[in-house]
Amino acid sequence: MISVILIWIYILITTFIIGYGVLRLITRHFPYQVKNWDAYVLCGIVCVTVYAQFFSLFAGVGLLANGALCAVCAWILWRERKSLKTLFLSYRTDSRILLVVGMFLLFAYGTSRGMIHYDTGLYHAQSIRWIEEYGVVKGLGNLHCRLAYNSSSFALSALYSMAFLGGSSFHCCAGFLAFLLAVICLEIGRSLHRGRLRTSDFARVMCVYYLVNIFDEMISPASDYFMVLIAFYIVIRWLDLLERGEQTVLPYGLLCVLGVFLLTVKLSAALILLLVIYPAYRLLREKKWREIGIYLGLGIVTALPYLIRNVVISGWLVYPFTQIDLFSVIWKIPKGVADYDAREIQVWGRGYTDVTRFEMPVREWLPGWFQGLAGSDRLFVIAAVISVFLLLLYAAGMVFRWWHRRWELLLVQGTVAASFLFWLCTSPLIRYGCVWVYLTFAVVCGGIYETATGCEAGRSDETEPDRSLWRIMIKRAASVLTILLLLYKGLALGREIVGSYENAYWLAQKDYENYETLAYEIEGVTFYYPAEGDQAGYDSFPSSPAKAEISFLGDGLADGFIVKEPGL
Repeated sequence: MISVILIWIYILITTFIIGYGVLRLITRHFPYQVKNWDAYVLCGIVCVTVYAQFFSLFAGVGLLANGALCAVCAWILWRERKSLKTLFLSYRTDSRILLVVGMFLLFAYGTSRGMIHYDTGLYHAQSIRWIEEYGVVKGLGNLHCRLAYNSSSFALSALYSMAFLGGSSFHCCAGFLAFLLAVICLEIGRSLHRGRLRTSDFARVMCVYYLVNIFDEMISPASDYFMVLIAFYIVIRWLDLLERGEQTVLPYGLLCVLGVFLLTVKLSAALILLLVIYPAYRLLREKKWREIGIYLGLGIVTALPYLIRNVVISGWLVYPFTQIDLFSVIWKIPKGVADYDAREIQVWGRGYTDVTRFEMPVREWLPGWFQGLAGSDRLFVIAAVISVFLLLLYAAGMVFRWWHRRWELLLVQGTVAASFLFWLCTSPLIRYGCVWVYLTFAVVCGGIYETATGCEAGRSDETEPDRSLWRIMIKRAASVLTILLLLYKGLALGREIVGSYENAYWLAQKDYENYETLAYEIEGVTFYYPAEGDQAGYDSFPSSPAKAEISFLGDGLADGFIVKEPGL
């Protein structure tokens, strides 16, 4: 646990300083006062992840990468010392500081122990180790196709793994993001104090639900956790902006850049970019071509190292999707392998392991998939489906002028609903898209609640819209139900912590799980594969689930791999 705390302090300092420096540079050209400290941290996380990916194109992400990062932080700290001092003094008076510290310690405890995700032993740990030691390697996906999945979250984990110290490779970044979201969820207390919830608070409640569910799993560097947590952040902060009536385009534009970053974490989040419609409409209407160019540039820079790494690792721009075929490099993963992998992902999400079932129509696989869900997941999926129909009814009401609603909120609701439907119709494994299940239900219900109580987004918090008895009763009932749910999940978390308590990992974080492996050689270099099953873990490096049929592009591992018979 102490190791997690020390690494988190380092992450917090470096990401905050980098994020502060970048946002200061942006807001000098587009005046805007950043309202939340977490905006600096999330901006910093995006920047250091993009940096780590660029760095990996030339070398392993370890001591040198961290040294350069610290040098940049020191320069920003010196250059902005006066404004940073003023900012830190303002944070010192924050009444929530003790709660934030408490959350920091609680989530550090959870991140120091728990269950290692199955896929971490399969390929997460190996992917991170390749980045730590070699950065990017041509044709790495030919060793094991899942090493070509190339989530940007692995580069972030490698940057902060501290493997270069010669001990363990730590895996703390998912837990750090969970801590940040937990702090953001604390803001629901203000709404409960006012007795007046907003749509963002409904999203916060579902975020709390998710955080409790993954508390004993966030030790794993699984890209699913990064994707879900960042998606929650984007939607919650976007709703916050609407609810306070924010008219400046900048924060919306930066959240869209964060949406681009989310795609580099996991491609299944692609429809989050529907939110771009709002800032694009505003900027085009006002003919702010310079701002449009800057946001486009930020998005390109954010995605560029991810796309380059894709091509180097797999030969495809977006693996495993072969519809975009732009490169003819010799290390390219064969099209048949990539297509099979893409189909396997989809049928696995539908509850099957037989790829031949890929062509099954939805009406055939959907009932079996639904029956395989846990009880609570079934309820949330049903609620999300009902919410989609209610949303269509609201949209029709706006078109035919049955009632008036702000289209900005409808855009958020439509984005999460479209993401839910996309997930449901492609690869609906619950951990892939639970965020869309939860958020569709939350933001649609939140919108209905706001309409029923007269607390529409953009209305001043100091203005009581209506004191009619029925609206007061709805508000109080919603507040009571929210408090009861939060207490229930809090007690559930407490029981889980007590029930799984073990007097271990107080000094160092629980290590990756490792498995018995067998060695074999390719051109004089030792490789490994599992003695049983398909998991190898972190220590047996390099490894793959089975003996690889590959050749070297050059003299060793750093030169890359090619399949022995590219035609197969």
